[in-house]
Amino acid sequence: MEYLLLLVGFFLLIKGADFFVEGSSSLARILKIPSVIIGLTIVAMGTSAPEASVSINAALAGSNGIAVSNIIGSNIFNGLAVVGICAVLTAFQTNTDILRRDMPLNILVTWILCLMFLDRQLSRPEGIFLLIGMVIYLCIMIHSALKNRENSSDIQALSLPRSLFYMAGGLAAVVFGGDLVVDKACQIAVSWGVSQNFIGLTIIAVGTSLPELVTSVVASRKGDSSLALGNAIGSNLFNILFILGMSAAISPLTVLGESIIDCILLSFSAILLWLLTRSKYTMTRLEGAVCILLYVAYTAYLLIR
Repeated sequence: MEYLLLLVGFFLLIKGADFFVEGSSSLARILKIPSVIIGLTIVAMGTSAPEASVSINAALAGSNGIAVSNIIGSNIFNGLAVVGICAVLTAFQTNTDILRRDMPLNILVTWILCLMFLDRQLSRPEGIFLLIGMVIYLCIMIHSALKNRENSSDIQALSLPRSLFYMAGGLAAVVFGGDLVVDKACQIAVSWGVSQNFIGLTIIAVGTSLPELVTSVVASRKGDSSLALGNAIGSNLFNILFILGMSAAISPLTVLGESIIDCILLSFSAILLWLLTRSKYTMTRLEGAVCILLYVAYTAYLLIR
């Protein structure tokens, strides 16, 4: 029964995020916001709603292993698997704004998180510091959006009432689904004798990152590489600054030694992705394949450690 409810939880997470993204993206088009800003903010936050629900619920339940490892695992999946799969399907040009502003910021934020982990905890003041960073980042994005408003959009927007309905219904499904996933994943982890850290880094991390994967792949196939890459990088920033920040502000998190290693690996994967996308300002199919193979190697490392 636990497995069935876990699948139901994942279904609600994915479909809820899908509706939320569609509604919020439509609202952004009504406001005439460029696609790169949509990807970095509204779509990134929408597709990260499952991670937010899982990690915050886990923090409230005292499941620190899942709260932390879910974010680290999701960010590694986003940076290597999501971007890698998009590049393998369709090589894309790198948006210069993302390359010069958001990817270096992603590296910086990840290293700051590694430093915060060194004392084996993420305290409430550190969580508040991350939340302040999120507010500053959003202010920068809003300023950029107002400065670069578009007169038209090639994609037809939903009506305003329908957009708001999609957002409300999607968020409700995500919150309920996240609660189911945390509860059942913890029960399954105990029955298997598997650590919460491993479950959070693999099954839950990949499951809650499926919205990012689907959204980025669809955007990439439609030729909107700014939305695809912006979604992955924006989600990683949102995951650390808001989700871990909010989780720690609610309840200080204990950090395992394994999570420190995983965070260091995450920072190196962020640097690698920046170097690959910086090369000739493109992400080729070969570079995408390298990213996917590295994620497979990381998963194998988790199995044997």
